[in-house]
Formats: sequence, C-alpha cells, structure tokens
Amino acid sequence: MIIGHKKQQQFLKKIISSREIPHALLFTGPEGLGKKTIALQFLSSLFGEKLFQHPDFSLITPITKQIQINQIRDLRWRLSLKPIKAPLLGAVVDKAHLMTREAQNCFLKTLEEPKSRSLLILISEHPSYLLSTIVSRCEKIKFYQVENREITSYLEKKKVSKEKIEEIVEISLGRPGRAVNILQNPEKLEERKKKIRELIKISGSPLSLRFKYVKELAQQQDLKETLGIWLFYFRKGLISCRNHTELIKIKNILKAVQETMFLISTTNVNPRLALEILTMKL
Repeated sequence: MIIGHKKQQQFLKKIISSREIPHALLFTGPEGLGKKTIALQFLSSLFGEKLFQHPDFSLITPITKQIQINQIRDLRWRLSLKPIKAPLLGAVVDKAHLMTREAQNCFLKTLEEPKSRSLLILISEHPSYLLSTIVSRCEKIKFYQVENREITSYLEKKKVSKEKIEEIVEISLGRPGRAVNILQNPEKLEERKKKIRELIKISGSPLSLRFKYVKELAQQQDLKETLGIWLFYFRKGLISCRNHTELIKIKNILKAVQETMFLISTTNVNPRLALEILTMKL
C-alpha cells in the first residue's frame, strides 16, 4: 500500500493510459517517501506482472556507497537487447546521485542513444549531484512529505493504538517509509529512546567520553539511522528553543549532523573521524 502522493500516482496513470511512455523519469525528494516503491509499482503496471526476476527489468543500486561504471555498462548491454516478455525494457537506478562521474558519463550515452524501447527511472534525494545533461534529459517528478493525516489513516487501518500513532507520526516527519519501518520493527521505538538518552549524556560530557562513545558508534551498521535520530532530536529542540544564542548553536549542530550524514552515506570518509569532529560541536 502506498501512502500519499496521489498527484504523482495520477500523473503516472495518465502516462500508462496515453501510451506515450517517456524514455527517462527522475524521481526526486527526501529519503523515505516511497519513491522506489512507486517506481516499481509503475513498472509493474506497464509490464502487467510483478518485477521479481523479470527478464526485462533491471535494478541498479550502490555497491559500497557508489554506483560503478561497470554496473552502468552492464545496464547499457541489457538495454541493447529486445524485450522478452514485456512491451519494453525497464530499469530503476536507485540513489542515482551515487553514480561515479565515469558512470554518469556512461549513463548519459544511454539517454542520448537509446537502442531499444525502454524506460529508465532514476531515484535521487540529491539530484544536484547528477550531471545537468542527465537531469535535462529526464522528465522530473518531485515527491514531497506526506500529510500527517494520511500516515495516521494508514496506521489506524493497521489497528495501531492512538498513543503509538501519535509517536510514530511525530517521528516520521511526513515520510511514510519511516512509519512502515517502525510498524514492522516496533523495537525501534525503544531503540530511539535509548539513543536519544545516550546523545543527551554525551552532549554534556568531556571530549574523552565523547570519543569513547564515538569509537563504539562508528562500528555500528545503523550509523545513518542513529544520525537521523540525532537530527530529529535537535530539530525538535530548535522548534521549542527561545534563547537566541542557543538557537544559533542548535542550527549549527543541525547543519553539522546533516553534513556528516551526507559524507558517511556518499563517500569513503572515515566514520570515526567524522563523528569525532561532529561530537566536538555538541
């Protein structure tokens, strides 16, 4: 079930009914909105069946934080073939902004020289990191945060208690993916509370204790999720803050957390070093 994005879904349905399929679409908007889910559903509608192991479908995702040129070369080869079952070849490039420069230049050739009937869907939270020549050749569909009432309605249908609904909606920040993730993994609510308690503790501690905490944190698999919880905590503090000096400090911390998240997600930066620099600003 897709939560929200009715206008975007209606636009895609019109594309199907008109049978005027564009060569490339670019889905943009923050992470956790459901862009990938909608892209897969759209292609499933065009194919007339599910995409799992479909011979005419390709899904490209980052390998160790990057989409490499060999992945795009392989995609180009697949797109040079004729469809086996579907009316066209379909491909989704998830987190397209993580294509290396070489991969982007290779992908650009695919857009400039389509060899067969195909549809490419790029998904990106940071389209500014794509070559302008790639962006200009795609039809852009922008996704926005979903209204709280739509997430609430979804949770009510799932028989979630009113108290939990309020908590999940607040945490989701208009991103249905977060709500679904918490619903499927209810233990995450307690984990969030624990990580916020840890954050409060280290914020007022000596650097030696902060660095000790960072050493353990840097080895965790859910590091990006932890930083997302930090963002939530400081954003909430920003809303309630009335002291001008404290307001500036929180804004600077928010900026630092966002920059650290981006570096850890998209580059090979040393996580421990990045986190040490970040915690010095808390």
